[in-house]
Amino acid sequence: MTHVEHVPARPAAPLSWPDWVDERLVTRWANLGVSGLWRHQIEVAELARGGQNVIIATGTASGKTLSYLVPAVSEVLDGGTVLYLTPTKALAADQLRTLTELDPPELRAATFDGDTSFEERAWARRHANYLLTNPDMLHRTLLPRHAQWSAFWRRLRVVVVDECHGYRGVFGSHVAQILRRLRRVCARYGSRPVFLLSSATASEPGAFAALLTGLPAEEVTVDASPRGTTTFALWEPPLTELRGEGGAPVRRPATMESAELLADLVAGGVRTLAFVRSRRAAESVALTTRARLEDLAADVGRPVGGTRTAADDAETPAVGTGTPSGEVETPADDTRTPTGGIRTPGGGAGMPAGLPGKVAAYRAGYLADDRRRLERAFRSGELLGLATTNALELGVDVSGLDAVLIAGWPGTRASLWQQAGRAGREGQDALAVLIARDDPLDTYLVHHPEALFGRPVEAIVLDPGNPYVLGPHLCAAASEIPLTPDDLEIFGPSAKEVLAGLVEDGLLRQRATGWFWTKRERATDLADIRGAGSSPVQVVEASTGRLLGTVDEPSAHTTVHAGAVYVHQGETFLVEELDLDAGVALVEAGTPDYTTFARDVTEISILESLCSRPLGPGELHFGSVEVTRQVVSYLKRRTQSGELLGDEDLDLPPRTLRTRAVWWTLPVSVITPLAEEGLDLGGAAHAAEHASIGLLPLFATCDRWDIGGVSTELHPDTGLLTVFVYDGHEGGAGFAERGYARALDWLTATREAIASCECDHGCPSCIQSPKCGNGNEPLDKAGALRLLAVLLSLGTRS
Repeated sequence: MTHVEHVPARPAAPLSWPDWVDERLVTRWANLGVSGLWRHQIEVAELARGGQNVIIATGTASGKTLSYLVPAVSEVLDGGTVLYLTPTKALAADQLRTLTELDPPELRAATFDGDTSFEERAWARRHANYLLTNPDMLHRTLLPRHAQWSAFWRRLRVVVVDECHGYRGVFGSHVAQILRRLRRVCARYGSRPVFLLSSATASEPGAFAALLTGLPAEEVTVDASPRGTTTFALWEPPLTELRGEGGAPVRRPATMESAELLADLVAGGVRTLAFVRSRRAAESVALTTRARLEDLAADVGRPVGGTRTAADDAETPAVGTGTPSGEVETPADDTRTPTGGIRTPGGGAGMPAGLPGKVAAYRAGYLADDRRRLERAFRSGELLGLATTNALELGVDVSGLDAVLIAGWPGTRASLWQQAGRAGREGQDALAVLIARDDPLDTYLVHHPEALFGRPVEAIVLDPGNPYVLGPHLCAAASEIPLTPDDLEIFGPSAKEVLAGLVEDGLLRQRATGWFWTKRERATDLADIRGAGSSPVQVVEASTGRLLGTVDEPSAHTTVHAGAVYVHQGETFLVEELDLDAGVALVEAGTPDYTTFARDVTEISILESLCSRPLGPGELHFGSVEVTRQVVSYLKRRTQSGELLGDEDLDLPPRTLRTRAVWWTLPVSVITPLAEEGLDLGGAAHAAEHASIGLLPLFATCDRWDIGGVSTELHPDTGLLTVFVYDGHEGGAGFAERGYARALDWLTATREAIASCECDHGCPSCIQSPKCGNGNEPLDKAGALRLLAVLLSLGTRS
């Protein structure tokens, strides 16, 4: 444990209801235990009632749901309709449950998503006045078939955009254009709904809301709700005897540490949620936790199993997860506990029977009924421990938790506090533990708690004007209602230029009155809103022909290449063949005990420097670049230990994308003395590049897999030592631009992360990258520290 932070309790008292809230609603909420509103809830409700768009950006369990339900349900009672948008099905189901419990008069709520039957969809279209759906259904069904929903659109008063902090990067840019198409369809039917956005805490939420919706919005950010004390621990797994690439030491996996801590907490009767990064990890943590609890019970001679409960029935077995042949690898005994000794040294004395059955996994991909059963079992206390992906990060109401474990940095401070806030949701004291992965950013954070506590959260980054995103949505908009010159303002200043390109490419036809979609294909198929906008690759089970899912074409090179391990709804598959021409990846079920990581080599050329400024003795630039990437091999690492098993070659074609990048250079006069001292300039720049990619997600809301980098001792376009970090999406996603704006903080943190790692010559926790197509060679840890010190004008310290 590297640090413990105590977040103090916050008292509060509710205020009376606004006069305009219907007495029938006040009575129903009172029957559910809600006697009044917190100050921030009243502020949101009053703004929305006054016709102003508003975003509420406060912490978990601050009552954001009630802040938008009050004005939204009030509009339904006045004869209007409400459209509720959420990124996940689980959250829509949870909201429907809340509305059902409230049971307001005249409310006819319905979900409309992939789990909705044909009969339920027909009923929703005819009768619903409170529709709960997601951006995907709005994009593919509701907007293209807007005429079938004309009565709903005419009376639309409120659009709720819940958990909107998830709409970032390319996905957020797609959602921004979908909301602009929605506004256009509403205008066609004479409605101008108020947009009510709900977000986790975020920097500049009003500016983000305006970027997402295209409309000005008020922001509410002061949380007036009560909260208990939270103890927040930072936990770094130890280095092991295992050796990875180049003989570098390997840390104990964060998932294994999470499983041990989860078992200890459950054994102590502590209701705990463990957040992990992947579906497979959720299954693995749950299995390992159950095995550890069985061992603890066996240590004291207590029988395991007990009476089967509803929680047992709620479990959804996963095929091909965990270790080979369904076996569970049990971790060695460890008496460490994050609360200072929940489990006694006796190893489980007094443990109640049946504890292994009180642990389960929860993730996206389960059937709807299975997810609902798990949620009910966890709410009721039948389950004590749940390993989950961020499917439960969002606002699904799971109250009464005691502790949260977070296996690896979740990507943003907003997500960190969103996950940590799941504990203590009823005002009680809570425990949160961030467990570091073998990653430069995680290493930095557990050794620099000041970067987490007492700091504002990040701004949410998106770029609706990206032509690779905007183009497909202009086509979709034209197919819904022909575009006119008056429509261009709603889509932003780049719309006119993008439209000209679409006409030139034959996708749209221009007439005197505007632009028309004339093709027989569905225009909405041009945009893969959760991908990069290109045609997706279908993932097909070779032996049955069953379509398992789709992957956007750029990601296919790294996720479904031949030999890749592909996980779909808990089942593990091995990719036999990737046919890019046919757009198909053929897979077969398997139970490998390893995961795979694709590695690529990259070349980059500068198209245009859009802005630049001095940085120490060097220069910092932001601009347009052309990147040529080729996946050349993939690593295999053992799932449970992280041990490197091998590096397999691949033969895939290079891919070229035009995107945005941030880059820095150092002049010859600065680097020549370093070279004369024997510094490996190439290895130093390479190490600095890897570490800076790892740290950028702290300053831009991205994942390290959203960005890439190139470093060179002498770049042909600059004639200097140059390090690039670029957005991994066509046209850019705003991440590199954020890096340019925060360069000094970002690169300072990069150097500190390298210096914080206790390894001697570099490891995955500081300068090694799982994506490196050069086999992490050459890398020079000491040289990277020296190079960054020179760039940041820190003298010669190392």
